Amino acid sequence: MKEFLIEILNFLGLAFWVEIITDNPKCTYYFGPFLQAKIAEEASEGYLEDLKNEGATGIKLTVKRCKPGELTIFDEYEVKKTKNIVPKFS
Repeated sequence: MKEFLIEILNFLGLAFWVEIITDNPKCTYYFGPFLQAKIAEEASEGYLEDLKNEGATGIKLTVKRCKPGELTIFDEYEVKKTKNIVPKFS
């Protein structure tokens, strides 16, 4: 029954999600959906730990009601910008 309620809230954009934005890599991650903000906050500790262990830096976390279209969003511009760097030898 709980899962059904979460599905309905998520469909309506009223479920809680953990949004984590990192500077390196330049990404936005969504974890959820959750029925309550408190439950999302408690779960976020594990997500933060995983990202830190993977070397992510500049981490900003928000718990909010939303309906993300994608669970992981990479900043493709940043990836392309760093790929086009040509080393200069002197």
